Amino acid sequence: MKQSNQNKMHMLKEKSIAVVDWIMDHTKIVMPIVLVVCVLITVLFAVSANRKEALEKEAEMAAMAVASEDETSVPVEGLSAPLFELEENAHQDVNNVLRTYYDAQASGDIETISSLNTYLNDIEKIRVEELSKYIEEYPVLNVYTKPGLTENTYVAYVYSEVKFEDIDQELPGMQTYYIGQDENGDFFINDGTYDDSVWSYIKEITLQDDVVDLNNKVVVEYNELLANDEELNEFVAYLKEKINEEVGEILAEAEQPEESTQEAADEETADSGTDEQESGGTQANVVQTVKATDVVNIRTSDSETADKIDKAQVGQEFKLLEQKGNGWSKVEYNGGDAYIKSDYLELVSEVVVDAPDETEDNAENDTGNETQAASASGDEVKGTVKVIENVKVRKSASTSSESLGTAYIGEQLELLMKQADGWTRVKYKGETAYVKSDYVE
Repeated sequence: MKQSNQNKMHMLKEKSIAVVDWIMDHTKIVMPIVLVVCVLITVLFAVSANRKEALEKEAEMAAMAVASEDETSVPVEGLSAPLFELEENAHQDVNNVLRTYYDAQASGDIETISSLNTYLNDIEKIRVEELSKYIEEYPVLNVYTKPGLTENTYVAYVYSEVKFEDIDQELPGMQTYYIGQDENGDFFINDGTYDDSVWSYIKEITLQDDVVDLNNKVVVEYNELLANDEELNEFVAYLKEKINEEVGEILAEAEQPEESTQEAADEETADSGTDEQESGGTQANVVQTVKATDVVNIRTSDSETADKIDKAQVGQEFKLLEQKGNGWSKVEYNGGDAYIKSDYLELVSEVVVDAPDETEDNAENDTGNETQAASASGDEVKGTVKVIENVKVRKSASTSSESLGTAYIGEQLELLMKQADGWTRVKYKGETAYVKSDYVE
């Protein structure tokens, strides 16, 4: 075996010597070939290295593009908004402008409000000014933000707690704003001027889980507070009705002709206790339009357990049919009635419409006679009564009966019957109840 291996080695050695001898004899042929092979190997390595470098450069550029897109927050049409983290009180300049805005709302400083929100209409200004009469301050204000559609803009969700005059408990709330920046670098509230792309962006951002969780937390806090604090619940119901009434009265006065004299005003004051139907004058109705400030459910009745009809989108407008005392609003939707939580609606416009004159005198006189007859006999009467002085609403027609709450000045109650015993039967929070007739008209 050993001898066989030695023979093989000897043969290989002889062949190697023969090859070397052949190469030496044919150098002019062999060397160019070797040179070409070496060059090819070198080129291949170079191309491979360049290709690797190019791929690395391309990957780096792609990563930079993604990072740049995240920073500038410009979603492509048809794509979802980026999932930004919801930041709390992260931008002091944004916090400052919103704090100034809320302080101005509390004090009724319309000049400051208008400077920060150029597009606030006259009706909204009236509402803010009237509401400020009941607000002491906003002691708590937390601003949660996500980047806006363009650079230096923000979607801001403001959690606030409002302290009302003569009410101990503060009331929580949440509002959405779109914050812009002017050419001087000053932030302002860009409210009501959004195009479709901004509305879509706000909608997508607001539907992200962290914003939904925050909103739900505030809604639960608000509902639990009202459920456990009867005084606060009654005040909130009263305040909503009162503000609507005051805004309506201011608008109605603005529609009156300038020739109205002080004598006419004095006459109206003197006759204020007289049934309005006996005056023969026309009645003014206020048609209100509201818009959704957040994405919110539209339901079949005024309950969170009622069936969902649809979702209202941010900025979607509805005709307001009734603002109920339980925190819900009845609106017109697809030709029928529907309900939306009042906290997610804000007034857009109010139009004063005169009632038709046709056969008015006869109809009013007939109604007045029927009302007087019903009051004397205790017959059933349909309509509403207006509270002229704060009064306890009771379960039965007795001052010793259980109190169901307080009806405040200006509040409208559904009338069931004016009784001969000095009590008026009404509908109150869905129940049959009684108030002293001397306190309603």
